[in-house]
Amino acid sequence: MTDDARRDDDGVVVKGNDTVQSLARGLAVIRAFDAEHPELTLSEVARRADITRAAAGRFLRTLEELGYVRPSADSGIGRTFALTPRVLELGFSYLSALSIPEIVQPHLERLSREVDESVSAAVLDGGDIVYIARVPTRRIMSVRITIGTRFPAFATSMGRVLLAGMPDAARDAVLAASALPSLTQRTVTDRGELRAELARVEERGWALVDGELEPGLRSVAVPLHDRRGEVVAAVNVSTSATRDSVDHVVERYLPPLQRTAAAIDAELRLV
Repeated sequence: MTDDARRDDDGVVVKGNDTVQSLARGLAVIRAFDAEHPELTLSEVARRADITRAAAGRFLRTLEELGYVRPSADSGIGRTFALTPRVLELGFSYLSALSIPEIVQPHLERLSREVDESVSAAVLDGGDIVYIARVPTRRIMSVRITIGTRFPAFATSMGRVLLAGMPDAARDAVLAASALPSLTQRTVTDRGELRAELARVEERGWALVDGELEPGLRSVAVPLHDRRGEVVAAVNVSTSATRDSVDHVVERYLPPLQRTAAAIDAELRLV
């Protein structure tokens, strides 16, 4: 036990700020699995969750007993583990209390039919965007995007309109705490340049990202607002650089995207 840790009246180890370490590490084990890593060995879980193998083993056994993780048969790389559908329970309370996905989804379906491209909605979580609704038309990224998929906000069109909609101090805090990896040769990683781009996004009300998250991927996004006028989510249209030029993305997709956002905003004001 570290110097700043103690046991509470129930015998649970907590840090000086009342953080329950075992809960934080257990959640880190769950987050170790994602669309690109649906099955992991014990060693891989330990590495991705930044805990010891022994701790990873204890958490996996506990999660297995609770029904959140299932083991697979031994393979060439050793025994692997995967999440079960029961982990969806962990996010259901949030999603059931959040009316945005159910409001957004039918609008996205209409927009996708109109533009014949993949459309999505996302919210901001720290320095990441999290997908809350999506209508795919074709595979345009190397990774499969599902509800709950996360990407670095700074390199995405939806992330930029969400960041641009934040108060300056909060936006600067998020950027300061975020790593800005060079995801492609086009990725803007200079904080000064990124702040300037966010200022332009805030002024014009939309963001376009060209090949910064993944080569050949272009997307345009606009914000969604609640009844107080605060930015609460974003919607976008994504397409391939092989099909659409930058000018075409703006001219063809931005107007219907803005109309869709206005219709969603009208419903959100009633919530």
